[in-house]
Amino acid sequence: MTAPGTAFDAALAAAVGGGGRDRDVDAAASVLAASGEGWGEVSALAAGAAARLVRESAARGWTVPDLVRMAGRELTPRHQRLAESVLPGPAGALADFAAAERLDRFSAAAVLVEVLCLVARLPRIPVLPSGGPGRAAGARAGAGAGGGPASKVLGRIRALLAKAESTGFPEEAEALSAKAQQLMAAHSIDEALLDAHGGAAGPAARRIGVERPYEGAKALLLDAVASANRCEAVWAQEFGFSTVVGHAGDLDAVELLYTSLLVQADRALHRGRSRSRDYRESFLIAYAAGIRERLADAAATEVAARPAADLLPVLAARDLAVRETRERLFPSTSTARLKGRDVDGWEAGRSTARSVRL
Repeated sequence: MTAPGTAFDAALAAAVGGGGRDRDVDAAASVLAASGEGWGEVSALAAGAAARLVRESAARGWTVPDLVRMAGRELTPRHQRLAESVLPGPAGALADFAAAERLDRFSAAAVLVEVLCLVARLPRIPVLPSGGPGRAAGARAGAGAGGGPASKVLGRIRALLAKAESTGFPEEAEALSAKAQQLMAAHSIDEALLDAHGGAAGPAARRIGVERPYEGAKALLLDAVASANRCEAVWAQEFGFSTVVGHAGDLDAVELLYTSLLVQADRALHRGRSRSRDYRESFLIAYAAGIRERLADAAATEVAARPAADLLPVLAARDLAVRETRERLFPSTSTARLKGRDVDGWEAGRSTARSVRL
């Protein structure tokens, strides 16, 4: 008699090999749903198969958050919710998912098989560096535990941006956001100087989702934020993310500021004159260009306020390390150019960039 695990593994392999065809997915889901009398064996088989494919995907460069994002991008929100539950590997996750979604055993198994087929077929991508050993790496470990100085600065920045986005008073929002931007730039410079004297951690990399629609314009905005924070971004259009290379504190700043600027752009778009695709895309392209100019000016101002003899060689060395890491991860890249087609959208985007709270 064939063991349930062996039968399911064979059925899953057939579904993967067949490109996720409906009949193969149904066959694998049937084998999984029929395993055992209750949810116990089904959940154990599901967890085992998910853990194995997550390990194989990690060797090809994919992290669990990447896999969750791809499930939502290529399949459905329900598939993404299952990926969030099952791929991290908690016991009984499939049963909990089925209960939350009000699915029978076969239906839940079919969603799982579709997610696992997607995971198994993903190609190899660069394995992300986490940064070399040194003082910054130790500080990040402390910050994760809630006690490091970096975590306190980031906590203040998050609080300032949250207040800036929620207040109904423009003057207050501008003051709060300006303070957050000042903290980001000052913290980055302080980290650079400390690394220069205490043994620097190497650059790390982080994947940040660039969601539909208008992905190209949003990737431009992320690139603008990355550049102002001494990072480099490479957009993978087919996967819906950009890989941002930089030092850990700068990566945190990029993610925080990019998210905040997207929120503000979305609000301005909802107040815009048109709902057309050309208007919205032109708005976002112009918005990204305007934000790039403002952030570059803000970063230059902060650098100019520090003693150049001490700071400039340190920043140059960090920039070189980031560039070399990016070139190692992505030895071949191309430049994407986008052009706005709607004059009103372009002007509105530039105007919003000039007035947005940084």
